Formats: sequence, structure tokens, C-alpha cells
Amino acid sequence: MYSILITGGTGLVGKHLGLLLQSKGYHVNILSRKHSEKTNVFYWNVNKNHIDAEAITNIDYIIHLAGAGIANKRWSKLRKKELIDSRVKTTNLLYQKVRELNPHLKGFIAASGIGYYGATTSSKIFTEKDENGDDFLSLICKLWEKASTKFNTLTIRTIIFRTGIVFSKNDGALQKIKKPLKLGFGSPIGSGNQFMPWIHIDDLCNMYIEAIENPKLNGIYNAVAPEHITNTFLTLELAKILKKKIWLPNIPSLVFKILFGEMSIILLKGSRVCSDKISKTEFNFRFPNLKSALLNLSK
Repeated sequence: MYSILITGGTGLVGKHLGLLLQSKGYHVNILSRKHSEKTNVFYWNVNKNHIDAEAITNIDYIIHLAGAGIANKRWSKLRKKELIDSRVKTTNLLYQKVRELNPHLKGFIAASGIGYYGATTSSKIFTEKDENGDDFLSLICKLWEKASTKFNTLTIRTIIFRTGIVFSKNDGALQKIKKPLKLGFGSPIGSGNQFMPWIHIDDLCNMYIEAIENPKLNGIYNAVAPEHITNTFLTLELAKILKKKIWLPNIPSLVFKILFGEMSIILLKGSRVCSDKISKTEFNFRFPNLKSALLNLSK
């Protein structure tokens, strides 16, 4: 089986994907910012332009997930630089080492985000052919993808997944939304009409595996479920499953603008994103609609 190198292997998606790959017989290595005695964990330091050469020389695929959490901290000037550097500099370092060591890589598979299209609420349904937006989220994704597509110059098959909100059982956005509902204080955010392009973590990880196993996959794909949902729809569906009533009015947008500043657009804005391109390949969604996803994640 192939040997896979994962960056961001300790994050929400990286941990889940690593376990899934190992269960299928793949050999999984991880790049870490901390030294480790584990034989499959290799050290890298972006600031020092360093990656353990052994991590690169005998691998077939790189899955690049590394990047500071978009919603973890307010977007100060310093934080914005960190968000960009953690994606662009890491990608550039991987490119530099692959070009230098020439490991005969079969593919480079990278994350990006639906933020590429900009944080906006509109009737438009965005496809991979659409141009990038004009806000900070869009800038991050544009620079991120520009760095990733450099692997094409090395004649390496390059796949980029523009990922929506990842729903998982134990962590991430869904659990943060569930918490106030469980306490009886949940309600839609702002207008509630903002769309929330989403994907079940199993479908996302299976998409990465499909990129390894299906050589026809190439280029950019929207990694979102086929069903379009609004913030209000998600809140009501979660409330049903949790057997809770929504009795509070929508939380005013101003509250989030005060709390999170510019970062509040993540919560208050959102358009529909099309998954037709990936659906037209051999990939099949296990959880194409919200109800099936929530029932699975509530077990």
C-alpha cells in the first residue's frame, strides 16, 4: 500500500483521516512541530525552513491539512498574518523540499476553504469555475491555493478541496452549536438566512482517500454536501434531535460583531456552494443530507 504523509495530522480532520487510512492498510506518517519518539512522526519547523528529509524521501502522497484555526481567535493584524503564513509558508516549504529531494510523488492533496468565494449571503450557487471574493477569507484561500498549485509545475497530480463546515461527533463547529441548545438557550444567529455549506467528516475523509485511489481526480473540488441548509434550518433540526424547543428570538448580528469583530462574517454570512463536480466522479456521499448526518453523529 501507499505511504502517506499528513500535515495537520493532529487536527480534527487529520486525526480522523489518519486512522481511516491506517484501517485501510496505508502507511501513515505525520509532520509535527514537536519532536516525537514515534517512528511515524517527523519534525518540521517552518520558521527555520526545516523538514526531516526522511519524512519526504519515501512517500507516495502528501495530504496537506496544516493551518491555524480560522475561528480560534479574533482577527488582529498579527493573527491575520499567522492565518496566512500557517498555510502559505507551510505549502511553500513542502514544495521546496519535494523539488529538492524528488521523492517521485504520485500526488499532492491539499485543503482550502469555501471562503474562497467570499463571505456573502446571496441567491448565487458557487461552483469551482467562479472567481474568488474580495474579503479576508477569500484572500487566505486564494494565496493558499496559489501555493498548492505550484506542485503542478513538477508534473505532480494536484487536488485541492475547498472545504465547508466539517460536522463531527466529538469536536468542531457542530458541537459548539449544540452546546447552547442542550442548555435550552439556542436560537438562530442573525437573520438565520445565511447558508452553511457543510460536510460530514466521514465524507470529507473519504474524499481524500478517493483522491488517492482515483487517478482521474485532478484540480479543484468543492468539498461540501449536496444539500443546502441555512443557519435556521440547522438550528431547528438539531433542536428536534436533542428534543429541545427554540423559545428565544434570533441572536442579533450586533452581538457577534461586538464579540468577534471582522471574524463575525464567518457566522453571519454564507452562500450556497455546489458539489456537482465531485458528485460526477466515482465519489458517493454517505451523508448527502443533514438529517442523515445528524442522526449518525448523535449516536
